Amino acid sequence: MHERADQAAQPRTVGELGEDAALARILPRLRPADAALLGPGDDAAVVAAADGRFVVTTDLMVHGPDFRLAWSTPFELGWKAAATNLTDVAAMGARPTALVVAIAAPPSLDASVLEGIADGLRECLAALAPGAGVVGGDLTASSVLTIAVTAFGDLEGRPPVTRSGARPGDVVAHAGARGDAARGLALLFDEATDASGEPDSAAADVLRDRHPDLIAAQLAPSPPVGAGVAAAAGGATSMLDVSDGLARDARRVAQASGVGIDFSAAALGPDVRLALAGGEDHGLLATFPPGTALPEPFEPIGLVTDAPGRLFVDGVAIDSAGWDPYSGWDGRAG
Repeated sequence: MHERADQAAQPRTVGELGEDAALARILPRLRPADAALLGPGDDAAVVAAADGRFVVTTDLMVHGPDFRLAWSTPFELGWKAAATNLTDVAAMGARPTALVVAIAAPPSLDASVLEGIADGLRECLAALAPGAGVVGGDLTASSVLTIAVTAFGDLEGRPPVTRSGARPGDVVAHAGARGDAARGLALLFDEATDASGEPDSAAADVLRDRHPDLIAAQLAPSPPVGAGVAAAAGGATSMLDVSDGLARDARRVAQASGVGIDFSAAALGPDVRLALAGGEDHGLLATFPPGTALPEPFEPIGLVTDAPGRLFVDGVAIDSAGWDPYSGWDGRAG
């Protein structure tokens, strides 16, 4: 009886713990970064930049437009927060070295959610970017759970691979899934909501059992982070992370490079529309000079043309549909 009473008296929420105690439960769950000369504990970390430069990117995940707590586990949130930033570093041809993570959490949030996020961050880094680690961040109160990640990368002496280097005649290639995350999201919206349209956690668990790969592709993607360095070493002329859909992101390459892109329908798979418009797969889209041996796991999916800013499939012009966080969001958080 006394033991149960003691357990009940222990603080469980972030608000009950306070910032220092909450951080004390998070930091031991993370591993150091190989490039960190000074890690968490001071006002800022010190991270080595071996060739005098570093790649840096940042991204936000906000409860509601970016994830639903009724669908995602805390582990999946941490994993996805890491993965979506790692691919941005990889798309520059860099090796990820370190993350800085800031979390704004409601005081009523159970502290175990923060621990799960930390576990997801750690395991994603171990799987997709060995040697990288979380070197610092921040924790504060908010009415909306928000995860902000800043990622750093090492070019290791190589020039960055930008969106503006594609040239007519280049081969368009892609590494990673095409449309799987969109399929998973469609399943969640179609089958894991209640009668009022609110996300339903029990129904989401059923979907995990029935469609584990598609649900994982949306909630905890495993993009080909290592392929970024391979593409840079293999002579890629342009590259970017496909987060908003293949067509939408390909247009960004076309506009930046002053070229057109003509996709091969046969290379896109049985559902061309979904392959082009589905977002959040976080694959890598790159262009390579003709005759280049494509590094694994890149696959040829089209050619660069001399039609500036335009997209085609087998010579037929198409629009650049894709993910837009301001399009169609109804404010339901789940």
